[in-house]
Parts: sequence; C-alpha cells; structure tokens
Amino acid sequence: MPQVSVVVPTVGRPALALALRSALCQRGVDVEVIVVDDGSGGRARKVVERVSDPRVRLLGDDERRGPGAARNTGVGVASGSWVAFVDDDDLWAPDKLARQLDAARAAGRDWVYAGAVEVDDRHRVLHVEPPIAPAEVVRQLPRRNVVPAGASNVTVRAAALAATGPFDPSLRNTEDWDLFIRLARRGPPAGVRAPLVAVRLHLGQASLATARLLEELDGLERRYGVRVDRPAIHRGAAWACLRAGRRREAFAAYTHTHPYYSLALI
Repeated sequence: MPQVSVVVPTVGRPALALALRSALCQRGVDVEVIVVDDGSGGRARKVVERVSDPRVRLLGDDERRGPGAARNTGVGVASGSWVAFVDDDDLWAPDKLARQLDAARAAGRDWVYAGAVEVDDRHRVLHVEPPIAPAEVVRQLPRRNVVPAGASNVTVRAAALAATGPFDPSLRNTEDWDLFIRLARRGPPAGVRAPLVAVRLHLGQASLATARLLEELDGLERRYGVRVDRPAIHRGAAWACLRAGRRREAFAAYTHTHPYYSLALI
C-alpha cells in the first residue's frame, strides 16, 4: 500500500503533466496518484496516457463539478495512510512529502503544511510566501486562509480527513479554507518553513476569480460565527491578480480595502 495518496483534480490544463511528474518524483515516499477529470473533455486522459506510469490512475467525469467535488472523488478511492492534494497547475519540490511527513510525525500532528512560492508560466519566481507558525495558523484561520498555496500544500492523515469530513462541493474558491478550519478545530498542524510548493499564476486561475470568492465569504461567516478579515483577503486577491497580469481585477479588489477609494469611484 502507498504511504501517500496524491489527489489531482484537473480540467486538463497543459501543465498537468508537470504536476504529475512532481508528484511521481517524490523522494523517499511511496505514492499513488489519483487524477480526477473534472470535465476536461478528454484532455486529462491524453496527458495521463503520455505520462504512462502504473502509479497513476484516472477517474473520469464528463460534468464539471468543481475542485471540492473532484477531490472528494479521489479521496473516496485513496488507499494511502496519508492524503495530499496538488492542483493541475501547481508543482512540488522533490522532498515535499518526505519533509512534511517527518515534521508531522515528529510533532504528533495529523496535518502539515509548508512554505510556498508563486511562479509565472516560465517558472520565474514572482513571490515567496513563508509559512507562519502552527499556533498562528490555528488562531488566524477563522478570519482568513493563511495556509500558503491552499490545498496544494497540505498533507493530512487519511483517518483525520475522514473524521473531519469532505470538501464542501458548493464552494469553488474557499473549499480548502473551509476544510482547514475544520481540521484546525480538531488539532493544530505541523509546519515546514521551507518553500516546497510552487503555485503557478496565470490568467485562468480559479483562485483569482475575486467576485466568486467574495460571494462565499458571507457563507463562511454564517457557518462558523466569525467575521473574516475582508481587507486582508481583498489585498491578497489584488496582489495575486496584479502578479498574474490582471490589472483591472487587481484595481477592483484593491478598492475594497480602502473605503475612500471605493467612495471616489461611485
């Protein structure tokens, strides 16, 4: 049995092959890779066939249901004692899983994260996001998602994930944050300070869909009885859009962080 089941939700992006290679080339950890085709129209199957590795299996779905539902499908057939996720446009360092598992076991924790970088389509580093301490992650998670790179970063013990519950498939931009809040309520994570995940910024990135992101914040506030840090979330969305070259959306997100500018636009 594999140590880690790696779940890869995909819409068939060209970068999928690199994401799969980064998962398959993990050093010192036995993995299985479960690719969940979230309505790619057959593109994912072509990539998986080119990769041609017996550790990879493909689950198909003609209907696009979103990343949360796709990850849940993969988790449902996972056989590893740990589960990790990587989006089809992100990359891992070769020792990502080994270092995370070592940290989780040393701390006696059920989930673990690391630092991350943002890169462009030519793999040039645009931004480095060092992780904050595990205690701060637990304290701040109800107000904003402070786990760098989101779902592509976290590795979680399969038993803890089953006890916490699945991703909420109704959420398209905050489904990982919602899961992290529930994991943190069960217990704090372990952390690795090194940047072990690369998030690729591009024009089609779902996490930069700021309008949909903001629509989901009200639901999280009602669900957990908290007030999210909207200015910080707007600033993060604005900078991410700017680094991805989406200047108009960056400006729109930034105006929400400064009421003066918002009023000036009315």
